[in-house]
Amino acid sequence: QVQLVESGGGLVQPGGSLRLSCAASGFTFNRHIMNWYRQAPGKEREWVASITSAGSSTNYADFVKGRFTISRDNAKNTLYLQMNNLKPKDTALYYCNVVNVGLEYWGQGTQVTVSS
Repeated sequence: QVQLVESGGGLVQPGGSLRLSCAASGFTFNRHIMNWYRQAPGKEREWVASITSAGSSTNYADFVKGRFTISRDNAKNTLYLQMNNLKPKDTALYYCNVVNVGLEYWGQGTQVTVSS
């Protein structure tokens, strides 16, 4: 079965950096677009970034452009999100996401808290 397991979240000061990871299994990772989403308390889940199956193309939400970088290692079936210059408004639960055979899958999320 499809499994997505996020890790790497934590508490960081404004201006700091974190790298999130998402370990994927149960599907052919190198054939799927992968996505990061986030959900802040009291807000709807929002799309953050996407990367094509080979990693040749990426897209970002405007609010993270220039600060976050999505990447993947298809040999390790792992998706990454490098987050730099973090701001308090980046505080959220971050999820990786994939659509496989018409079904959408989510991990359990990893909490990122940006606070001084």
